[in-house]
Amino acid sequence: MSAPSASVFVKCSCGHLHWGRYGAAGLLLADPARGVLLQRRAWWVHHGRTWALPGGAIEAGETAVTAAAREAFEEASVPADAFRAVSASVVDHGDWSYTTVLALADGAEARVANTESAEVRWVDPDDVAGYRLHRDFAAAWPALRDRVGQELVLVVDGANVVGSRPDGWWRDRHGAAERLRDQLAKLAEAGVPDPADATVSWWPRIILVVEGKAKHVTSTPGVEVVAADTDGDSKIVEVVAQQKGKTLVATADRELKGRVEALGASILGPGTLRSQLDKL
Repeated sequence: MSAPSASVFVKCSCGHLHWGRYGAAGLLLADPARGVLLQRRAWWVHHGRTWALPGGAIEAGETAVTAAAREAFEEASVPADAFRAVSASVVDHGDWSYTTVLALADGAEARVANTESAEVRWVDPDDVAGYRLHRDFAAAWPALRDRVGQELVLVVDGANVVGSRPDGWWRDRHGAAERLRDQLAKLAEAGVPDPADATVSWWPRIILVVEGKAKHVTSTPGVEVVAADTDGDSKIVEVVAQQKGKTLVATADRELKGRVEALGASILGPGTLRSQLDKL
């Protein structure tokens, strides 16, 4: 038996009508040179003639990311391989929720692709509030604005994280580092919660710094492996200094923590990271 259609209105606990039996999702696509992509809704749709994001109902069995990507293609002809999802923000009404998937464009082009869109336009983020916005998008925009174009970079102190668990890693440091790398690749795909905001999650860009007998470990999709020829801590500081986005460093080394915090990075304890990896 097929699942009930997602294409229905739902009245949430706040008394408002929302589209999507299983919730809805939209794509907030940012391009450094062009701004963010907005869609002007056709006159005949719910909240017609307002500006919002390409998006719509989540189908049964879909993730929010898959739904947002599908809707962006159907409404604005943006292919899924033209952007990289970096974070998600959820507005949860209990019996209905909307997920905004924030993504970075990679040369994406956009055009009106179906009758639900009257226009699509790249808009400077500073100008968005001046448009006639969809009610819910207008309420969410101030918080979303702060994260437009941001990504989370997770820099992992490989030696410190591997050494945080006495599982015999010292007998095969190269193999232990490879196992950590493979676990991190799963984390990059699954995402991590924002430590300061339970409504936000990130798909981080992960950099694993290795040294010593582990320095020949190679990169894998989702995880860039950087080898330190001598001093692993100094290589981590160097890597952190190169980052422009929100940076999180996984280490328990007290001196290293002070050095990277001075560069604006936040700290993730190896125990916390390990607990997230163990759930995958």
